[in-house]
Amino acid sequence: MQPYDPKSIEPKWQKKWEEEKLYETDLHSEKEKCYVLDMFPYPSGEGLHVGHPKGYIATDIYSRMKTMQGYEVLHPMGWDAFGLPAEQFALKNKVHPRIAVEKNIARFKEQLSIIGFNYDWSKEITTTDPEFYKWTQWIFKQMFKKGLAYESHAPINWCPSCKTGLANEDLDGDVCERCGTKVEKKPLRQWVLKITDYADRMIADLDKLNWPEGIKLAQKNWIGRNYGIKYKLKVKGSDMFVETYSTHYEAFYADTFAVIASDHRLLPELIKDIPNKKEILEKAQEISEIRNSAGFKADEVMEGVFTGLYLEDPITGKDLPLWVSSYALPDYGTGIVKCSAHDERDFAFAKKYNLPLHVVLLSDNASFNKEVENFTVCFSDFDHSTILEPEEFKGRRPHEVREEIANFIEKKDWGTKSTQYKLKDWVFARQRYWGEPFPIVFDENHKPCVVADSELPVLLPEVESYEPTGTGESPLATIIDWVEVYGYLDENNEFVSCDKGDEKAKLFRRETNTMPQWAGSSWYYLRFADPRNPDVLIDKEVEKKWQPVDVYVGGDHATRHLIYARFWHKFLYDIGMVSYDEPFKRLEFLGFILAEDGRKMSKRLGNVINPDDVVKEYGADTLRMYEMFMSPFEQTVAWDTKSIVGVERFLERVWKLQNKISWGFKDTEEVIAVIHKTIKKVGEDIESFKFNTAISQLMICINAMEKAENVSIDSYKILLQVIAPFAPHITEEIWSSLGHTTSIHAEAWPKYDETKLIEKEVTIVVQINGKMRGSFVTEPGKTDEDLKNLAQKTEGYVKYVGASEPKKIIVVKDKIVNIVT
Repeated sequence: MQPYDPKSIEPKWQKKWEEEKLYETDLHSEKEKCYVLDMFPYPSGEGLHVGHPKGYIATDIYSRMKTMQGYEVLHPMGWDAFGLPAEQFALKNKVHPRIAVEKNIARFKEQLSIIGFNYDWSKEITTTDPEFYKWTQWIFKQMFKKGLAYESHAPINWCPSCKTGLANEDLDGDVCERCGTKVEKKPLRQWVLKITDYADRMIADLDKLNWPEGIKLAQKNWIGRNYGIKYKLKVKGSDMFVETYSTHYEAFYADTFAVIASDHRLLPELIKDIPNKKEILEKAQEISEIRNSAGFKADEVMEGVFTGLYLEDPITGKDLPLWVSSYALPDYGTGIVKCSAHDERDFAFAKKYNLPLHVVLLSDNASFNKEVENFTVCFSDFDHSTILEPEEFKGRRPHEVREEIANFIEKKDWGTKSTQYKLKDWVFARQRYWGEPFPIVFDENHKPCVVADSELPVLLPEVESYEPTGTGESPLATIIDWVEVYGYLDENNEFVSCDKGDEKAKLFRRETNTMPQWAGSSWYYLRFADPRNPDVLIDKEVEKKWQPVDVYVGGDHATRHLIYARFWHKFLYDIGMVSYDEPFKRLEFLGFILAEDGRKMSKRLGNVINPDDVVKEYGADTLRMYEMFMSPFEQTVAWDTKSIVGVERFLERVWKLQNKISWGFKDTEEVIAVIHKTIKKVGEDIESFKFNTAISQLMICINAMEKAENVSIDSYKILLQVIAPFAPHITEEIWSSLGHTTSIHAEAWPKYDETKLIEKEVTIVVQINGKMRGSFVTEPGKTDEDLKNLAQKTEGYVKYVGASEPKKIIVVKDKIVNIVT
């Protein structure tokens, strides 16, 4: 028998699988479907490191098993190639983004191909393909028509380095997540999507999903729904009103002052008649800079300036001084807050600036109380405190009368119940070149109009210079031949282009901003099931069969992409384009693979491990099995090149086991039991993404087979079938050598026999003070007392315990006897 040589085996089978189109999905199959999907990668210029394939290997293993179990499996791959990452790579390397993307995709596919994935490449899609982004534009168009997309001129997050506007989700604190530059607030014309209209549904529908609880919680926290009271207060001495928002309105009789965010859009208007308005605005600017600085903690830094204004409070009948403060946020609530002694930040601010305080709650817990003018003030512990005012609720618990108080406030016409969200409407425009053009034109009055379906896709024009301008305008704004377009509005009030000389022709101007990189990835999973359809986004029958995604796998985007995709999907559900209201039925989140030094792999740090090198030295099957064996799937772990050798040896043992095959041999009861146990455990572990324990069971099975005198051909074939999803090349090679003309990956997944799982013997490990000191074999089901007696007869017990009396003997039935001395 020839030695195991992955270098000759793996390319041969990869070529054959491709030629035979083994992994091509029949979208119209009568079989039950299973749609398995990796989170859409964007093809960076640096290519893959060994951390990238971890999720891809997992979906490959899972989808291979589901195919063998009789499902029609859709396991596609494509590219999220628009957006800032691709454009910045192109700028850095002085190459057009389209050329850079095409080159990067080719490199990624080359790297993926040598790992032996079962992707159906006939379904491949790329967000930069006009036939794909035609439908991205079409979805935006429907949102516009339904009033979910609107123009705004409000201040947005502006990255001066990337020279583009950013959504809140694109920030890491107060810096651009992409480049680390501190963002600014800049008034800018942009397109915004009303994602907040779907906030409640996105929270409620999380209960339907088989997702990790941590991801569900992250989504709920990001959406950040809270209930409170919105008050409309008159600015004393003027005709102006402002709205304030309070979530802890139980202490509504305690309010003595109000604060406004330093960068609130109303601040300049409010203080326009104040004599020292210049000084106030300068101080407000200084406060904004302090608040937006790295490491700022609102609880520790209290900065403010008095606006000179008072708000008339109908509840207390008092005038509330309005202060600019460092802890008020423009995008939380209304950006203006009524303040009291019962909030720690309010309290600290009031003490610093000598503002009046009034107490209406008293905590049962002394540690929550502080002395104020010889009275105790309750902080935070609202559930265990007593209301002192007003008389209507005196002596009662705030949390018990929360709804009553809200109704009381509304009945008095002092305020209204309101739901607020941390989630803000999605800033959707980017002042960059490399993105989907908007399907929008403007008439002579700058009124936006959508283009007719016949005008889609609105093609991104070729340009000589695509560097961002930094002016708030996209580079597209300078391409007059593209921007200026002649046409007319049809009976649907949609733009149709025509010749300049046509009698209907009027001059329109195209929208020159582009969509963010999240646009295409918000719906791409739908297109994989019908990627070449020129007439509709997805055929209704195909959609009904293949949606939703059964298993979605990735290691990032706990909030952004998953929230955006859920929002777009729910909108498509509302307009009848999809049959289900959630896109991803089950989500598996993977832990990252770090470099051997424990840090994130980075070209800059010089600690990147290239999968090509690992495949070249050890083979793709070894890489695949090692990445699944090194830790539980959801855990982050550091790469360890020394450990990969153990997996390589395991595959060599699988190969050499061919020498023990006996065609007429009947296996021992031990081998039969371990084979059936392996079928059961590996199948269940793959289903639950416990790949490391599945491989451990495969190793146990190999050990049992190696101990036997011979192994039956039937048992060996079963072993190959359950290893096949993990190591597709070596198993295919051996399967072929056994005389099979069809692929092992088209075989049926073996079935286990429950009656064969009952073990006739078990090995009991003997531990002394937690360390293994021996073992013994006995029949299963022995009593604890029997196992203690048998353990005391082992050599390890005699050597390490002897005649001394153990302090304790702990028995784990049919597994371990641990003696504590």
